[in-house]
Amino acid sequence: MEQTEGQGTHTTSSVKMLWDTKSVLAEQEDIDRWVAGNIIQLADDGCTIPFIARYRKEKTNNMDVDKLRQVIHSYDQLKTVQTKATYVIKQIDKAGKMNNLLNETIRSSKSIEELEHVYAPYKTGSKSTLAERARKLGLEEPAKLILNNPCRLQISSYVQYGKEGLSTSADVNKGIQHIVADIISKDKDTRDKMKAMCNSGKVTIESTQKTRGKVDNTDMALKFEQYYNFKAFIKTVKSHQILAINRGENLNILAVKVTIPDAIVLAFKRWCSGKWTPRSSDQFAKTTIETCIEDSYVRLIQPLIVRQIRSELTKKAELSAIDVFSHNLKRLLLTPPVRGKTVLGIDPGFRNGCKLAMTSSTGEILYSGTVYLHGSHRNNFEAQNIRRLLLQHSCETLAIGNGTACRETEAYFSNLIKSGHFRPLNVMYCIVDECGASIYSVSDEAKGELPNMDPNLRSAVSIAKRLQEPLNELVKIEPKHLGVGMYQHDLSTIDLKGALASVVEECVSFVGVDLNVCTESLLRRVAGISEAKAKKIIEWRNQNGPFTNREQLKTVKGLGPKTFEQCAGFVRINPNSIGITGQNRSGDETEDSEASTGRGKKRKARSTKGGSKSKKAKASTPTEVNPLDMTCIHPESYPIAEQFLEKVRATADEIGQARMKNAIERTLQQIDHTALAEELEVGVPTLQLIIDGLKQPTDYDIRAEYEKPLFRQSVMSVEDLQVGTLLTGRVCNLTNFGAFVDVGVGKNGLIHTSAMPTHRLKNGQPLGPGDKVRVRVSNLDINKGRIGLELVCVL
Repeated sequence: MEQTEGQGTHTTSSVKMLWDTKSVLAEQEDIDRWVAGNIIQLADDGCTIPFIARYRKEKTNNMDVDKLRQVIHSYDQLKTVQTKATYVIKQIDKAGKMNNLLNETIRSSKSIEELEHVYAPYKTGSKSTLAERARKLGLEEPAKLILNNPCRLQISSYVQYGKEGLSTSADVNKGIQHIVADIISKDKDTRDKMKAMCNSGKVTIESTQKTRGKVDNTDMALKFEQYYNFKAFIKTVKSHQILAINRGENLNILAVKVTIPDAIVLAFKRWCSGKWTPRSSDQFAKTTIETCIEDSYVRLIQPLIVRQIRSELTKKAELSAIDVFSHNLKRLLLTPPVRGKTVLGIDPGFRNGCKLAMTSSTGEILYSGTVYLHGSHRNNFEAQNIRRLLLQHSCETLAIGNGTACRETEAYFSNLIKSGHFRPLNVMYCIVDECGASIYSVSDEAKGELPNMDPNLRSAVSIAKRLQEPLNELVKIEPKHLGVGMYQHDLSTIDLKGALASVVEECVSFVGVDLNVCTESLLRRVAGISEAKAKKIIEWRNQNGPFTNREQLKTVKGLGPKTFEQCAGFVRINPNSIGITGQNRSGDETEDSEASTGRGKKRKARSTKGGSKSKKAKASTPTEVNPLDMTCIHPESYPIAEQFLEKVRATADEIGQARMKNAIERTLQQIDHTALAEELEVGVPTLQLIIDGLKQPTDYDIRAEYEKPLFRQSVMSVEDLQVGTLLTGRVCNLTNFGAFVDVGVGKNGLIHTSAMPTHRLKNGQPLGPGDKVRVRVSNLDINKGRIGLELVCVL
């Protein structure tokens, strides 16, 4: 069938919807129609979100990556609606029950909920509707007459004595009413009118406690105490409240209802009366139609609208929760690395001891073992062993996991530091979120990387490396296990997984990876590179030696032009790592964890003398590196970049240097961006990206814009606090109702949204996990361990 404009690459068997995808998407997301059309085209062409966000800004009107992700999600939803509509029409048509009204109703639907409502009576095994039974009795013609030409209707002519449903005039009239009610309920204008009136009115959602429920757990029931007599307008209800109400309802603790005010109902019925009552109607027709409107509203329209309201509130709440989760995940993944330090990772424990793992500044495992620090007569002996270990490797940085026994382990090391036990070392510690470390420690990936290590010790390695190079370590763990979300178990698994995977891809891509030393786990998160393609790249590197330019990706088997286009701008060729042979270091923990993101220190090239692989490398790869391969500039823009370099009278070897910056600024004083872009025949956003790429140092890291982890030498307790106390803390989770902050007392405090004005960081980003904040204790409940905080400032 013919396709609607903007339907993209849908198959020709898809139905033609009665709405235009570009227009609907533009309206839903409040964007220009031409932007919606471009995004549809780019998405259908297989472009990734990071690629579109960075390299196709002209087509998206400079849309940021979060908004772009939301638009593409909405587009996917519209495609799902069309796919579902195609299926529904096919099934109903196959059953021989399709009619023009039903066909138009299906093709005008814009949500899965609307389609489900229409399709429900026609599903296999579903009971036939009252309207369908009346139509089978031949009453559709009189139903249309009463709506269009009631003067011609003779009820008595349809009476068939002895036939069920037609034996009396009252039976015939009842059947006609059922059909008319069905027609009214399925009319698009009527449904849209009711929906618009509900959106503008005082519709409320309410919840009350059920007298008897499936959950006998008192603690569980008390969690919903604030919703035992809850009422809010649907326009102002908070997302976390909707998710909590839904959960309480699913647990059979709460009863939930949506209430539409009488004023709206009366106004809607008056509107329907004006729309559906013909001018030539007699009193009988008017009375019949009024009855049909009442029946249609009570039996069909009102239940549908309530379901739609609940569905839209839930969908909005889920999207909000996913957005918060995504924001938190992004901030966690973009935590700045702690470079150049040897780190002792500590996985705290009581009976089974604390697991230790020391990693060098390059990620090499120097030591692993278990110590018993709590409730043991060997305490002093263990302290001496730890001191010798730290002195032996000049280690002054401790990473303590925040799981069981964290508080006690923190106090143990704090006391040793205060007593001067580690002198002359200036030892400091940092509490590291260990969520997912235990899951990683028994994963196939961990077994491959650390095959001969006890799983319990692997978690300590993970904790140490989360401090040294968080991104490298965290991408190995499924995002939902990282502990930065709320209500994730109540959310759509598919939507959540897709959104979080997109965030991981965005973070890895925008940080960039060094093509010669990155791990497979990191490489497969780069935009456009699948797990299979990542394996092929690593295999090529093992067989041919290090990559010396981005173009060589085109020679990797299985990587076509589209893959190269999507990933090329996000990989780097660092000259300092070309000497590294690129062999697969699965299980080799001597790999430079910093270099895996293209930020490693200069290292001496390793010898490949006498090896057949090195001969292949020398034969197949040039020795010179294009300096542009170290930047965020995409290879497709190299010709423009070279023209620009000629314009500013600079060379690629001067990228990131003061002379390059001065040359660019001097040129831009003589000609503005717009004029220069026209001269170079390129869009202004692309020109700006080229300028940024040339001005930034070749080791530029977007993570430097965020706060580094918070280190401490001493510990406080909740008992040390009082209302008014000023504290420095680190945001560890952000929710729709506030931010949880680690203030170093073993319990996280909460800054409620009412005590947290809209604060943004210096780089314009909203507050998120990892940020350092100055807070004031506003209320305190020591018995319940609750700490209320007020945000003073972002540090």
